[in-house]
Amino acid sequence: MRTYRVTPNVDASAWFVKLEDVAPEEVYDTKTEAIEVAEQLAKENTPSLLKILDKDHHVIEEKRYKGL
Repeated sequence: MRTYRVTPNVDASAWFVKLEDVAPEEVYDTKTEAIEVAEQLAKENTPSLLKILDKDHHVIEEKRYKGL
């Protein structure tokens, strides 16, 4: 199962979408935008797990996506 993470940068002025613990490739201006992208990636690559983290890198929400 692939795990996607939405994490803020140090001062939460930008947001990253990461697959597993690989360095992020894209930076997003808003948390909402990053979540939308991560949700789409997770849906396209089921089974998968999406974890949304706060500025202290604590998981504040998890979403699971299952294949057909």
